[in-house]
Amino acid sequence: MRSTLSYMAKKLYVGGLPYKTTNDELKAHFSAAGAVASATIIMDKMTGRSKGFGFVEMENDADAATAISMFDGKDYEGRNLTVNEARPMEERPQGGFRGNR
Repeated sequence: MRSTLSYMAKKLYVGGLPYKTTNDELKAHFSAAGAVASATIIMDKMTGRSKGFGFVEMENDADAATAISMFDGKDYEGRNLTVNEARPMEERPQGGFRGNR
């Protein structure tokens, strides 16, 4: 009996993206590896420009593994991509510009 976990979407970190890459372009590129649930480029809040990385959510583990093997370390529009399984976001210290209160 198979676990339902193997059918859940798997989120991948994608680094080294050209700054002009759009969400749709990222999704189209990764669809060569399988079914893509979502693709999101991370934008800088202050400038509104791409930070050069994003996340792609593949429909299942097999497609995620295929995407990693197809794209990690490979050229995409003149830049080498880093593709691996996304880790959960770590807690960041509070404060920022205002300091701790």
